[in-house]
Amino acid sequence: MNPIWLLMSAIGVVGSNSLVLSPIAGDVAGSFAGSGAPDVMTASAAYGAGTALSALLLAPQADLIGLRHALLLALFGLALSLAASAAALVLLVLVLAQGVAGLAAGLALPAIYGLAADLAPKGRESETLGKVLTGWTLSLVGGVSLSSMLADFLHWRAAFAILGIVSLLLVLSLRRADIVERATSGKTKSPLVVLRIAGLPPILFGVACYMAAFYGLYAYLGTHLTETLALSTALAGLAALSYGVGFGVVAPLDRLIDRYGAPRAAPFVFGALLLVYLGLAMVAPLWLAVLVGCFVWGAINHLGLNILVGQLTALSPDQRGSSLGLYSAVTYAAMFLGTLAFKPVFEAYGFATVAVLSGVCISPALFGAIRSARR
Repeated sequence: MNPIWLLMSAIGVVGSNSLVLSPIAGDVAGSFAGSGAPDVMTASAAYGAGTALSALLLAPQADLIGLRHALLLALFGLALSLAASAAALVLLVLVLAQGVAGLAAGLALPAIYGLAADLAPKGRESETLGKVLTGWTLSLVGGVSLSSMLADFLHWRAAFAILGIVSLLLVLSLRRADIVERATSGKTKSPLVVLRIAGLPPILFGVACYMAAFYGLYAYLGTHLTETLALSTALAGLAALSYGVGFGVVAPLDRLIDRYGAPRAAPFVFGALLLVYLGLAMVAPLWLAVLVGCFVWGAINHLGLNILVGQLTALSPDQRGSSLGLYSAVTYAAMFLGTLAFKPVFEAYGFATVAVLSGVCISPALFGAIRSARR
């Protein structure tokens, strides 16, 4: 199989697990006495914390052992943690299992993005990366949406079990795949040393703003649809489906980022994202309008993610594991903090206020992109 397709599929599995809890949180809570949907989302916060920790401590080792080897180890660890999630009899076990899944994801994502950069033809880096990023569409259209249906018509445990099986299949496929990666540096550097790379800190600041806005809102999208708007779990899964389709259909525009450059594109993309968050706040009581908003949200988020990851992979090719590890650490620290910080806001004021708060979070990234474009 084409290595790019395998990397895309690996993103799909990792992404499915990271996003699946939101639409099925109510069903999962029903299996644990005394727990509600917001309580279940603490497992998502544990996943984010585990990913951030792993990205700081484990991802730099990918420069030492090789990105492919790191990815194989990560996917195997993910398969084991997904099996534990499916078998969890108490909420604490699910939270711990998702924390371990986060450790695996923190190693897997930098390895995937780094391998995508190694395999990309010269001058088509954003286009190739865009194809790999389409794995997030697989996770949302296939993984999250199907998981919602499984939770509705079978059981939520089946969703985690199937994701674990797919992870093992990917391990077997990647072992046989013909992947020629960049030679390893034979050494690893502290993340604090990597921070000295020119241009890295402002990009990571943009990542923090971007991810806090996304995960803080996404974590409570499913609960808003099922509990506030009284939709079924299957219908709530359509929001993830709509987002995923939007994320995927915009992929052909990635070549425009190669043509005009990420610094010139960033202000337009982040500005559009701010408008999307404000629009979702306005249509929060209307579930059909929310679905349409999720489609636009996915399309703009695809372009924004391509810009951020593309800039990082271009900064220091011989330290991709370390720099992309910092990217994942910042991403999932923002997921952890965003999920926890937005919880009391959601419980007190509802989804519309959380959407406005996401718009506030993305504003510093927008202003930073405008300043960079003017230089």
